[in-house]
Amino acid sequence: MTFQQRALNRRVPAMIATALATALFAAACGGDDSAPENADTSQSGERAAEYNQADVHFAQMMIPHHEQAVEMADLADDRAGDEVRELAEEVRAAQGPEIELMEGFLDDWGAEAEHGMDPSDMDGMLSEDQMSELEGSEGDAFDTLFMEYMVLHHEGAVMMAETELDEGVNEEARALAQEIIDAQEREIELMNDLLGTDGDVQEEDGGDDR
Repeated sequence: MTFQQRALNRRVPAMIATALATALFAAACGGDDSAPENADTSQSGERAAEYNQADVHFAQMMIPHHEQAVEMADLADDRAGDEVRELAEEVRAAQGPEIELMEGFLDDWGAEAEHGMDPSDMDGMLSEDQMSELEGSEGDAFDTLFMEYMVLHHEGAVMMAETELDEGVNEEARALAQEIIDAQEREIELMNDLLGTDGDVQEEDGGDDR
């Protein structure tokens, strides 16, 4: 079972358990419905799953960040070599469902997704010129540029996820942040290995061009 399926399977039981616990606590203690520190409540007055502004910010920023990674992966379909195309497929397969999961978080929290944000607001986001450069390349040149840019992109996502672990309180958002860190650090290591291996081959052959 994937992380996304586990998270969705947990959500409904958690909401039911929270509602029952709230009702029992109210009956025993005279109906004290105060919310925990840094947590928001639903419009109905029942306590929502605990979250804070750091959780909201994490989802709002990571959605467009993931969307750009998927856009980069889409470019690989008809430009990349086999290894990079396979890597791009893994990026798309992981981050597409994560986008949907985070959109669900925001919907539950009554917050809006921030599509089309300024790339300068997010670590690792490519500029329009960089995306155009990637789109205009192919073959070995595309593979190298894709991996160099995706390493930077992943490093930015890891930083954002680490901030969520430091400052967020929502259990599901924090679990997703850890999943992002684990997966993208593995991919960073793989891409750096591929880039480093290419460099070693070039040096041994005495060539400077791909």
